Amino acid sequence: MFSKACEYAIRSAMCIAAGGRVGERLSLKDVSERTGSPEAFTAKILQKLVHGEVIDSQRGPHGGFLITPAMAKRIKLSRIVDLIDGDSVYRGCGLGLEACDASKPCPLHNQFAKVRADLKRMLERTTLHSVLDDLPLERLILRR
Repeated sequence: MFSKACEYAIRSAMCIAAGGRVGERLSLKDVSERTGSPEAFTAKILQKLVHGEVIDSQRGPHGGFLITPAMAKRIKLSRIVDLIDGDSVYRGCGLGLEACDASKPCPLHNQFAKVRADLKRMLERTTLHSVLDDLPLERLILRR
């Protein structure tokens, strides 16, 4: 449903927010290793999230990426999805057809429209904090 970049962006944001709960700034290498994302790809994703003001970035020996608990309470998953994938996830056809809409629906159009609406609602209501709340760091699995 999400692009690979968007999946990695959500996982990276969760990883950085989890580190932020204990005041830890993470390096690009840390995020890449903890999420299983290629380092160069992760760098591009994190750059978009920094420019979108989802992640705080600081250079230098004590630098790295950070999402504080206060930031995590304000960051909705929909913000991350919008920065990486735009609104295409809310508009796409369930069968991948280019010309699928209410006037020329595919066989799954009505059912998939409900799924997309539910997904949008969930992403708009879910913060990074709520995803990570009460989840011990050792139970946070962002890589397989």
